[in-house]
Amino acid sequence: MYHTVIIMEKVFDQMKERMEKSLAALEREYAGMRAGRASAAVLDKIVVDYYGVPTPVQQMAAVSVQEGRILTIQPWDASTIKPIEKAIQASDIGINPMNDGRVIRLTFPPLTEERRKELSKDVKAMGEECKVKMRNIRRDAIDQIKAMKKASEITEDDQKNAETKIQKITDDFVKKTDDASTVKEKEIMEI
Repeated sequence: MYHTVIIMEKVFDQMKERMEKSLAALEREYAGMRAGRASAAVLDKIVVDYYGVPTPVQQMAAVSVQEGRILTIQPWDASTIKPIEKAIQASDIGINPMNDGRVIRLTFPPLTEERRKELSKDVKAMGEECKVKMRNIRRDAIDQIKAMKKASEITEDDQKNAETKIQKITDDFVKKTDDASTVKEKEIMEI
């Protein structure tokens, strides 16, 4: 009996871990979205060829936000300013960098109403995609519990209790996903 409790707890822990990873991935995606205000997270995917080594911008420069809409990038090595600027131009962030020889400035323009609505739809779609992942993880956990019941490792009552707990965990993570989506949508729709 004690052995089955440990095995079921392991199933719950694995499920929670997978759901946390899915939620964290969604939050990283949201952080990287340009929402009309400066955020260093937009540079997360940009890498610069630094002496033959692909290096993230944050490892090559001090990145800071000024006045809400301006992101400043001050390289520690002045010789890297041009490669950083080229990497930003080649990226998909859609902002043209301004270089004064020492510092690169990215000015985030205010979003148009049309672009806000478009981004809001993207946020909803990403949230729904994350919830689908959560439901797939739930299905996997339930399948594990059913296999345990079929192998007579647990009783029918244990199975029902485990399925109830799995559903509760799933509901909690779906709510966290909805909350993250709501926060990002509000941020995008802010003028």
